Amino acid sequence: MFSELAFKVFEESIQTYHIKDTVEQPFVNPYPKDDIAHLLYRKNWIDTVQWHYEDIIRDPEINAEDALVLKRKIDASNQDRTDTVEYIDSYFLQKYKDIAIQPDATINSESPAWAIDRLSILALKIYHMKEEATRTDASESHKKLCQEKLDILLEQKKDLSLAIDQLLQDIETGKKYMKVYKQMKMYNDESLNPVLYKK
Repeated sequence: MFSELAFKVFEESIQTYHIKDTVEQPFVNPYPKDDIAHLLYRKNWIDTVQWHYEDIIRDPEINAEDALVLKRKIDASNQDRTDTVEYIDSYFLQKYKDIAIQPDATINSESPAWAIDRLSILALKIYHMKEEATRTDASESHKKLCQEKLDILLEQKKDLSLAIDQLLQDIETGKKYMKVYKQMKMYNDESLNPVLYKK
C-alpha cells in the first residue's frame, strides 16, 4: 500500500534528522530522483526542519533579530513545502493520466498529495509524542497523558492511511478523478503582497 511506503520513508527522514538534531545540518536525499520516495523523503525533511524552526522561534528569550531571520526561513520553508506537495501530485497525475474515468466518478475534496502532507506531519507528531511519553525526567502524569495522546495519533494514522489508499484505489479504477489547483500563495509574491509591491 502506498501509505505504508510513505510512512516508512517519513520515519526514515525523521530518524536521520535526529541523529544530528540540528536545523543547520545539510540535506542528503538517499533516494534516486526518479523514485517517488525521493519526493516523499524531501517532503518530510522540509516538515521536520520546519517543526524545529517553530520550536526555536517560540523561545521566550530569542532576540528580535534572530526571530526575524527565522521567520524568513519559515516562510521559505512553507513555500518549499507547498511546491513539493504539488510535485507529488504531478507524479500521481502522470501515473493516472490514462485511466478511463467512470461516468459517475466524483472528485475528492483534497488531492492525494495534500492527504500525504497530513500523514507526514502526523509522523512527526507521533515521533515527538512518543519521546514525551517515555521521557525519563518527566512526571508519571505527564507520561500518562502523552501516552493517551499517542494512542489517538496512532489511531489517526491508521484511519488516514486507509483513506489515502482508498482514494488512490478509487482513482486507479476511475471511481474518482484528480483535479489539482495550485495553492497560489500570495505572501511571498512581490506582485501580490501589498506590503512588498507598495515599496
